[in-house]
Amino acid sequence: MDRIGFIGMGNMGSAIMKGLLSHGFGASEILFTDVNEAQREKITAETGVTGLTSNEECVRSVKYLVLAVKPQYYAGVLKEIMPVLHSEQVIISIAPGKTISYLKEELGEDKRIVRAMPNTPALVGEGMTGAAFDETAFTQEEQQMLQRFFTSFGKMEKVEERLLDAVACASGSSPAYVYMFIEALADGAVKCGLPRKQAYEMVAQTVLGSAKMVLETGKHPGELKDMVCSPGGTTIAAVEALEQWGFRNALMKATDACFDRCKTI
Repeated sequence: MDRIGFIGMGNMGSAIMKGLLSHGFGASEILFTDVNEAQREKITAETGVTGLTSNEECVRSVKYLVLAVKPQYYAGVLKEIMPVLHSEQVIISIAPGKTISYLKEELGEDKRIVRAMPNTPALVGEGMTGAAFDETAFTQEEQQMLQRFFTSFGKMEKVEERLLDAVACASGSSPAYVYMFIEALADGAVKCGLPRKQAYEMVAQTVLGSAKMVLETGKHPGELKDMVCSPGGTTIAAVEALEQWGFRNALMKATDACFDRCKTI
């Protein structure tokens, strides 16, 4: 089995790696680097995966290389690893705003690059990834490996690269909004007297079940919403309040802000 290497082991990198380990990949198949010694030791202790101090050593030891550093550190990392990369390797970039053309300019036109936008639910095997790559540049075996890689921690949709900023809005950044929704709704339930632990459990399970309804029934979200709204009932009164206070507009404005930020990173 060809090894997978991670440069960077922050929230996203560690979520993906732990997702891989939970779904069929062995610790011996993975390497990683991180500039923070304490983080390296922590991740190795938790997972059994070897943490290296040298990015170049990591690159030389793997077939699939995941660039999991923040966008502002890309230039330095790319300059460091460029001399030891070769065209047989597969480079997976998960940074918003860093295009395939930019990566090829920095690393060489012969480099084979997958640009992806995963999200942190990868940690529990429920990630959602949008991935863009030129299928003609990869063998059938490599494409199967990429499919296995991304689906080991959730679902994957192949998209055109021009749509990856929209993917960041739909799934990359949006878990944060969902957590805010869960926290706020639980706060409301606590205000009404429900114990906090039960409030979080009930709200989180409701979000999980509602999402599953969308995915498994194929019904439009509006239709599913209408199924909950009895005439003159409690739910439609709550929906009216959400509309009054700009619930939908706030989410669309958040999407605009996320999309715009992708263009300036």
